[in-house]
Amino acid sequence: MPSRTVLAVIPARGGSKGVPAKNLAQVGGVPLVARAVRACLGSTEVTDVVVTTDDAAIAEAARLAGESAAEAGRVHVVQRPADISGDTATSEAAVLHALDAYEALRGAAADVVLLVQCTSPFLSREDVDGVARAVAREGADTAVTVAPFHGFVWRDGEAVEESSYGVNHDKSVRPRRQDRPQDLLETGAAYAMDVAGFRTHRHRFFGHTALVRTDPARVLEIDDQHELARARALAPLLDPSALPTLADVDAVVLDFDGTQTDDRVMIDQDGRETVSVHRGDGLGIAALRRAGLDVLVLSTEQNPVVAARARKLQVPVLHGIDRKDLALKQWCDENGVSPDRVLYAGNDVNDLACFALAGWPVAVASAHESVRTAARAVTRTPGGQGAIREIAGWLLGPELTLTRAGTRPATTPTGTTPTVNTPTITTK
Repeated sequence: MPSRTVLAVIPARGGSKGVPAKNLAQVGGVPLVARAVRACLGSTEVTDVVVTTDDAAIAEAARLAGESAAEAGRVHVVQRPADISGDTATSEAAVLHALDAYEALRGAAADVVLLVQCTSPFLSREDVDGVARAVAREGADTAVTVAPFHGFVWRDGEAVEESSYGVNHDKSVRPRRQDRPQDLLETGAAYAMDVAGFRTHRHRFFGHTALVRTDPARVLEIDDQHELARARALAPLLDPSALPTLADVDAVVLDFDGTQTDDRVMIDQDGRETVSVHRGDGLGIAALRRAGLDVLVLSTEQNPVVAARARKLQVPVLHGIDRKDLALKQWCDENGVSPDRVLYAGNDVNDLACFALAGWPVAVASAHESVRTAARAVTRTPGGQGAIREIAGWLLGPELTLTRAGTRPATTPTGTTPTVNTPTITTK
């Protein structure tokens, strides 16, 4: 069969009552609209992606999700007219408008169109491939993602005198799960339609509909704050390979309090502060330096304990910093490091601006919920208990032995750590 043009359309309007700015809400540190774009770009069947939106911020997030060199030109943003942007507008209307805009831009018609929903955060590349392939290659007119469903469905009687009744079962008969017919639940994640048939019927289901099975563990639609919270809790378990490797990172920037410590401060009778750090973190930082990575400690804390720890670790330090994001940007400029290749590890809200700048924002396990939500990866280990050692293991392997080919040996930085009175640091 000749190759067919497969267009994935992602409707992403700005208004949402259940979750304000829902399509920009982050799950696993990535906006929902960007997650949908990435799933479509990962498909071997999809030719191009159109995000149809009435919101400038969503449009920008979509463009950023597709701006890598490999994907340049494959993601298009279409301004959705006001008359199909309200609560009562159908997804079909948005897809038809997007088809017209895409075909006007390309000067040629698409053969297959996909409807992909941002509200299904765990849509996989395989799901997109499945519905696209069913229509583009296997002869179906339409296709939909479904998941096995074994529940008994009930409905209340519509009148007072009517009792509740079973929708997919006789309530007087309770067959075993293996003896019941297999029900399939429409997931709401992805649909595919033959374009000619879709233009005729103006509906996502016509002709022969292929059912593309997906993992029920990944089925979740976000319509309210509780479902968003569930998605964020599930992301570390369901997102594929969310951890960076040495090939992804040129520099590691570390917050101090709550990241290299457990966020507690001990104060003696003279007001001197001491903190507790972990020897494993020191081992991990030394390994990162040996591997040829730039390492920086960046902290708002003014206490000289920060500089003393950095001096012991032989890494540069910037502390007593009010705007950490500006300091990070300047440090990157001065050291020739691209921010999108920086791994930044933090734990609290004063790290969020740096999270927005760094390509790999990482939260320690004990971080504030808002920080874990914004992170691209989260450690299993709390701050001050070996979280930095864990991060070093992601990049260098469990033995901390990987090294960049041709990198310079690690040297002790000079001129970056101020002379201070040595405070007490305890290790565990």
